[in-house]
Amino acid sequence: MTAIRLFALTPGEPAGIGPDLCLLLAREAQPHALIAIASRDLLAERAQLMGLNTQLIAVNPEHWPTKAAPAGSLYVWDTPLGAPVEPGTLNPSNANYVLQTLTRAGQGCLDGHFAGMITAPVHKGVINESGIAFSGHTEFLAELTHTTQVVMLLATHGLRVALVTTHLPLRDVADAITPERLSRVTRILDNDLRTKFGIAQPRILVCGLNPHAGEGGHLGREEIEIIEPTLQQLRSEGINLIGPLPADTLFTPKHLDHCDAVLAMYHDQGLPVLKYKGFGAAVNITLGLPIIRTSVDHGTALDLAGSGKVDSGSLQVALQTAYAMAASQVAG
Repeated sequence: MTAIRLFALTPGEPAGIGPDLCLLLAREAQPHALIAIASRDLLAERAQLMGLNTQLIAVNPEHWPTKAAPAGSLYVWDTPLGAPVEPGTLNPSNANYVLQTLTRAGQGCLDGHFAGMITAPVHKGVINESGIAFSGHTEFLAELTHTTQVVMLLATHGLRVALVTTHLPLRDVADAITPERLSRVTRILDNDLRTKFGIAQPRILVCGLNPHAGEGGHLGREEIEIIEPTLQQLRSEGINLIGPLPADTLFTPKHLDHCDAVLAMYHDQGLPVLKYKGFGAAVNITLGLPIIRTSVDHGTALDLAGSGKVDSGSLQVALQTAYAMAASQVAG
């Protein structure tokens, strides 16, 4: 029988749907002990608003659970709010609360309390409005764990897409595709597919940057001068790379049926395909960290907070992915 492990769950922006999602998850028993790092009062108020009779069970580092919570129950490591919450209304006074939940979860993973952390969406704008510089979960956790390079991987059934560059203006992308960055990202992707997904010999498809992968230099020379030489060097290290391939034909069954991940050069090259294939059932995974972190593929949906009309599918996938990654890591 699989040993019970502890996983941290952060509800993100308190005025958004994150608390709702945590409560919806509690309707069914989980295979492991899921610890919501959140305000107990917030969850109790939101449960009442949603008409849910969820038992909130207090836990903390001095009193961790030894078994999974039964259906209808949720373990909560109480984390005080900065101000009362009105669903749908952002309040900068709760920015520190959001970051405290992330710090507790991330540090708990580093300290070995948690096998992984699963995050509901935050609202970057209101955190910055509070006077705290914050560019997102990924960067925050990289700093917390002293990680110099992380990789964004989104996954849904039958497709994983990692990104060489993430949130850059399109005019800056080409300059950011350097041999150094491409090498670091590819090595992290290959290593984490092996160590966190249990894939012994990952097969990675690599997109070209330009249309038709540059068409022999007629539509750009990045493939000839940067991408192909870098891939050749990485192949000599034992990494199985196919490409660079034209992105408009790479995302077809002929290629995808025989790969473990796609490496896209920029955000809107790979993610529209993945989100079309699996929106609402996709997961955002941060590779390169010394911990397991998965997240939903959607935002805070302020207009739906407290309504009960939310789909927990993406968070369910994030949970299942974190459980599987932890199991693969232990097996490895």
